[in-house]
Amino acid sequence: MAHKYVYFFGEGDGSMKELLGGKGAGLAEMTRLGLPVPPGFTITTEACTRYYEDGEVIGEDILEQINEKLAQLEQVNGKKLGDPNNPLLVSVRSGARTSMPGMMDTILNLGLNDETVEGLAKLTNNERFAYDSYRRFIQMFSDVVMGIDKNKFEKILDEIKEAKGYKYDTDLTADDLKEVVKRYKELYKQEKGEDFPQDPKVQLMEAVKAVFRSWNNARAITYRRLNEIPSWWGTAVNVQTMVFGNMGNDSGTGVAFTRNPSTGEKELYGEFLMNAQGEDVVAGIRTPQPISALKEVLPHVYEQFADIAKKLEQHYKDMQDMEFTVERGKLYMLQTRNGKRTAIAALKIAIDMVDEGLLTKEEAILKVEPKQLDQLLHPMFDEKALKEAKPVAKGLPASPGAACGMVYFTAEDAVKAAKEGKKVILVRTETSPEDIEGMYVAQGILTARGGMTSHAAVVARGMGTCCVAGCGDIKINEEGKYFTVGDLTIKEGDYISIDGSTGYVYAQAIPTVEAAISGDFATFMAWADELRRLKVRANADVPRDAKKAAEYGAEGIGLCRTEHMFFDEDRIPAMREMIISKTEEQRRKALAKLLPMQKSDFKGLYETMEGKPVTIRLLDPPLHEFLPHEDEEIAELAKEMGITFDELKATVESLKEFNPMLGHRGCRLAVTYPEIAEMQTRAIMEAAIEVKQEKGHTIVAEIMIPLVGELKELKYVKDVIVQTAEEVIKEKGERIEYHVGTMIEVPRAALTADEIAKEAEFFSFGTNDLTQMTFGFSRDDAGKFLNAYYDKKIYDFDPFQHLDQEGVGKLVKMAAELGRSTRPDIKLGICGEHGGDPSSIEFCDAVGLDYVSCSPFRVPIARLAAAQAAVKHKQAK
Repeated sequence: MAHKYVYFFGEGDGSMKELLGGKGAGLAEMTRLGLPVPPGFTITTEACTRYYEDGEVIGEDILEQINEKLAQLEQVNGKKLGDPNNPLLVSVRSGARTSMPGMMDTILNLGLNDETVEGLAKLTNNERFAYDSYRRFIQMFSDVVMGIDKNKFEKILDEIKEAKGYKYDTDLTADDLKEVVKRYKELYKQEKGEDFPQDPKVQLMEAVKAVFRSWNNARAITYRRLNEIPSWWGTAVNVQTMVFGNMGNDSGTGVAFTRNPSTGEKELYGEFLMNAQGEDVVAGIRTPQPISALKEVLPHVYEQFADIAKKLEQHYKDMQDMEFTVERGKLYMLQTRNGKRTAIAALKIAIDMVDEGLLTKEEAILKVEPKQLDQLLHPMFDEKALKEAKPVAKGLPASPGAACGMVYFTAEDAVKAAKEGKKVILVRTETSPEDIEGMYVAQGILTARGGMTSHAAVVARGMGTCCVAGCGDIKINEEGKYFTVGDLTIKEGDYISIDGSTGYVYAQAIPTVEAAISGDFATFMAWADELRRLKVRANADVPRDAKKAAEYGAEGIGLCRTEHMFFDEDRIPAMREMIISKTEEQRRKALAKLLPMQKSDFKGLYETMEGKPVTIRLLDPPLHEFLPHEDEEIAELAKEMGITFDELKATVESLKEFNPMLGHRGCRLAVTYPEIAEMQTRAIMEAAIEVKQEKGHTIVAEIMIPLVGELKELKYVKDVIVQTAEEVIKEKGERIEYHVGTMIEVPRAALTADEIAKEAEFFSFGTNDLTQMTFGFSRDDAGKFLNAYYDKKIYDFDPFQHLDQEGVGKLVKMAAELGRSTRPDIKLGICGEHGGDPSSIEFCDAVGLDYVSCSPFRVPIARLAAAQAAVKHKQAK
């Protein structure tokens, strides 16, 4: 039995997303449910992978299966591809496992040529419609399959409309459209040196290859990297019988959601256009009508659609995003998928569906993307400032939140400005998938054209970026880099503010304020906390960050980096004095100045955390980081410290390292200068005891030794810590519990974790350094070559953003097992950047760590990701 690469719609079902892609699985499932789906077939994601393996050709066996299914499709429809009297026309669309809106390509009306267009005109008794479909096909095929810039076609269309004095494409007559087709074909020949292909079989195979190729276009690669989609997944291709929304005033096309994707309200939400094809709605070329208006235009279609929408939502137990076409008063369903939604909507929908009895709490927890919670922690406009501000324009509120920034008109300029640290608002006539990087760095996006389901709106909602779309009040001049609203001109670099919840645009900077956790957010997070096993702590070095972390639900501090406290202006002199000391006595004198400062820092943290655990890491970076490196600065400092320039310059030079990341840092500092570890231990213990005495909090001090790779090294530093801690306890006459542990960030520590655990009472995986050392590259320099690695598909993701589970993860798992074999009650956590990354958190839950620690703003994300991991692991069992 040959391997099956092509499935007719009824042969698959909704569970086959990996093979049929999201769109194909949805079409198969709707066909099974008996909904009105135009027949078609899906070429699987495996065929896409094969296409690349075989050197970008479609294998003979796959071609054979495509032809078999095509014959079946012709039979079902009673029409043939290329038959001049009764032509079959199809659409060819991409469909990856997860929705990638606008990232890949679509071709409609395939099968038209100079003969079949006549046949279609006769059959439908509508010459205008036939030539309208043909001009669309030539443009799409030329753009998507042959790479001819679609704007060259748009220019021809605009010229003809202008010459005739028309406003809309729908004003063009059949004769006008014949002229458009003639000029389109001339343009094709001029660009390609050959005639537009007339054989529909050739058109079909070229279109299938083009969709496979679009899996690897630049915008799809960027989107995959931002959304953790592996390159080896590939895309499926759906070949489906065309139904026509452009057949006249009883035909149309639309996109709708079963609930409002911005607010979560339970109502049909979407838009449609009469006498149009699908791309007209998404591209925002004409402004569509709200779905509710369909009640007036075609009441029986509206009733049927509302009924199907309800059925699909209950079937999938999730809000659906549906595409439909009406051909001469008959409804056809072209797609259903779980709809993208804002975080506010995601929470409301999840909670409402539990209340409606559609979902359990466990199921509801899985319906919200952890990273989306980020949107709810986003700023809103300051109410007082907003009252005084006057909007200058209004567009569609396409993605909520408030944004204020400087105007830029291209994705490249936006990226450049963001790199310079500017806050950016990207302003475009309409965004296209090529703009993805500019959209990613922007605080907000403003477009002049496009509806609530346009590319800008869908992508912005997915990224949690504030967006106002379809703001027809603004006139953009991209070449001149300015836009006008009435008499007002706003130039590149000017400040504007936009409100994605109301659609208002302000020609001024309005201050924004931080958000708080309440309402649906608080309810949902309480469910997450009930379900998760992993504890969530935060990385925080100052009370302000600790307070924020506690507000967001952190259960302690998993990493306090003590060096961050030494860079303050009032402290750096004492720190520098300690570094340039020539004797231990001089060093101790400088450390004595630092002791009260460190102690007050730690007291602030202990007081803020009110008895929750706080893990404090001893000094980690190499000492040269605290010294100046330019001659002018060295001279200035030498004067301040009362030493000669040459003496200080020699000290700076002697501390320079060839490879500071692998140099004199971490526990190596404490081995060389044990007095540093003594001072820090004394500050930690005195702070803990004083806060216990003053505030009554029970504090367990957790002291962490960084960068250990050898048991004896750990024991040496631990002995210094224990001796100092016991002295402080004796002096203060108050015993408190304290633990000494280590950061596992050197691969050797992971390999010998059973030995290390003889002395360490807890492990915290410092996955930033562990990743650097396991891969053998520095995160600061990796940016120079990682892009080449993504382009050549050597890596799919940045290993500093998502934990490399095969390599670094294996070390974490092994160290956890070895550590427990020596010390069964050892506490295990992770405090690298990965502590706030959902896929990494799922891994931490699977290997049985006790907690993750991440930046304060990612605490809610980590809480939800930990709950999802617990639910998934329970389901898997």
